[in-house]
Amino acid sequence: MKQGFFFSLIFCLTITGTIFADEALVITPEMYHLRISGEREWSAFPEMPQADELLLSFQAKSNSTESTLLLRQVDVKLSWNVELNKKVLGKLSRDGNDLQFWFSVPPGVLKNGKNQLRIFQVGKPTPDDIYVGEISLFPEPVQQALAASQLSIEVVDGHSGDLIPARITIVNSEGTLVATTAKSNQKQAVRSGVIYVSEGKTEFSLPAGQYTIYAGRGFEYGIDRRQVTLKAGENQRLRFKIRREVDTTGYVSSDTHVHTLTHSGHGDCSIEERMITLAGEQIEFPIATDHNKQINYEPLAQKLNVRKYFTPVIGNEVTTRIGHFNIFPAQESAPVPDYKLKDWTAIFNSIFEKPLVKVAILNHARDLHSNYRPFGQKHHLSQTGENLDGWKLRANAMEIINSGATQTDVMQLYHDWFGALNRGLFLTPVGCSDSHDVTRYIVGQARTYIEAKDHDPSKIETGKTIQNFVEGKILLSYGLFTQIKVNSQYGPGELVASSSDLEVAITVSGPSWVSADEVSLYANGQLIRREEIKSKTEGGVKWQETWKLKRFPHDCHLVAIATGPGVTAPYWPLAKPYQPDSPDFEPVVVGSTGAVWIDADGDGQKTPAYEYADQLVNQHATDLSELLKSLEDYDLAVTMQAASLLRSRGVAPYDSKLNHLLQDSPRQVQNGFNIYKKAWRASQITRQEN
Repeated sequence: MKQGFFFSLIFCLTITGTIFADEALVITPEMYHLRISGEREWSAFPEMPQADELLLSFQAKSNSTESTLLLRQVDVKLSWNVELNKKVLGKLSRDGNDLQFWFSVPPGVLKNGKNQLRIFQVGKPTPDDIYVGEISLFPEPVQQALAASQLSIEVVDGHSGDLIPARITIVNSEGTLVATTAKSNQKQAVRSGVIYVSEGKTEFSLPAGQYTIYAGRGFEYGIDRRQVTLKAGENQRLRFKIRREVDTTGYVSSDTHVHTLTHSGHGDCSIEERMITLAGEQIEFPIATDHNKQINYEPLAQKLNVRKYFTPVIGNEVTTRIGHFNIFPAQESAPVPDYKLKDWTAIFNSIFEKPLVKVAILNHARDLHSNYRPFGQKHHLSQTGENLDGWKLRANAMEIINSGATQTDVMQLYHDWFGALNRGLFLTPVGCSDSHDVTRYIVGQARTYIEAKDHDPSKIETGKTIQNFVEGKILLSYGLFTQIKVNSQYGPGELVASSSDLEVAITVSGPSWVSADEVSLYANGQLIRREEIKSKTEGGVKWQETWKLKRFPHDCHLVAIATGPGVTAPYWPLAKPYQPDSPDFEPVVVGSTGAVWIDADGDGQKTPAYEYADQLVNQHATDLSELLKSLEDYDLAVTMQAASLLRSRGVAPYDSKLNHLLQDSPRQVQNGFNIYKKAWRASQITRQEN
């Protein structure tokens, strides 16, 4: 990326623009690194910014008609004003992508002679590393300024030849999403460099130049791409063919966390645009979850002729001061749950007393909202899934990957989920987008595949599909699709009948533009096998193998997780973490299974680690030595649950007698108690500090 001369770190930059042509005034061809103060947000940026704001002086003539200011911006997270001669033209787009953005300059704002452009952060001073620059001024409105050449595009299914909904992405030779004359309407949703089309076609203008254009339709489809050179006055017609590359037969794609600007009041995606983006990303079972509202997509989906692509469900993000919970199905006319309540018991009572509601999802459990982090150390022990405030979590699902609020460590919420399962909280794992936007966070980028009849996405059996979701018959996708079968017949959400050795068949699939490099298998949250993958480059099955496992001594749950390098291409870029733990971040794609339960003790029940530990602690309540001996035949999860139960009975993790007896215990038992002790101490320190 181009960067200008290094200026003062405290004071703004001042540059004089020059006229490069009779019409377009290039205010600056350079890009500049800005940050208001504090440490850098991401290590990919230089440690020191060039300035905290940008101030550019340039010579121009006054404008009697509307003009256009065009600039390039990269990695904008917070609010930055664009001000010309002390008049605010608007704000930079709050978008992490590398894109062009334009502003209308009203008549009379430009002056004869010296003019001044200022770009500066507003609101609470919070570090937000950005690049901004390559700024030009055009004397006419944007529809004329960008109208040098024209493109007509069609996107068809590569098998049937029929026009299909799609996402069209346009970048210039530097990979920047470019501004076009396309506008959102009832058939397309438009942002810089991106056009979602519901009917598979569009027409628009853009400046002459060299461009790469991509067409795709979400995770299951391949990408078709073209490089074009457009000359002034030229009109080109392009036809793209995309094919389904990932076989998801028997599952429907769902995004359980979907917002609109219309009803949530933030983000940028209107409800009309949301209907088009759902079709363009091929989300077959979307859940409407605007904040504390129950919105019905049905009428508008019918009106915009996209209802044939999905079966919508009314839901609600119950947004409280002590957690956010997505619920569905909901009745449009029913009262919403009381989101002003202040404890989980009352909140869940309010949720489940409402008509129809079958699902309550704990959203983004590691994120801080209203100064409350549900699964933070102050309130929760991840290792054992226990709430330190004594609150009962009555949700039946939890978000594992939220592509609009990813974690620095992609495995963190998996470990939280494993701890909850071991505690006896049978939570369905969820992939979702939390998208409020057209392109900033892509709707359905992380998604949940639910076992269902999928022959017609407009006629999905809502009741049965939701029941399968509650039972955990799902797969979670964030760029990969991982399937599991135990003994040739048991999948996620099912209980494997007691048997001797086990055969675990795992398949990892993905489109041609995604790679997988590792697959892991976890039992009760502990890694039991890992293998590197040299995945195929074509779309479809990337890797497939059957692993043989010895019989487990007690019930447990199996989960397979595949990962690979993150997608950075402009047609499906993965977003950085919403609330990062580190300035270092390496994106990854993930595909994982729901939990398959092994009925090792043959009682026909899913027995979690907590129940085994509870039985042992009750049996040896007065004899710590015998309790520790009895734990030799159980795994780490049961041992940690036993440590938790002892603490609740007054035997602290750092009890001298307990720690003396542990010295003669097997290493696995020692490890379980030591892990719990470390976690307990950390939580207590956090609670004392807060």
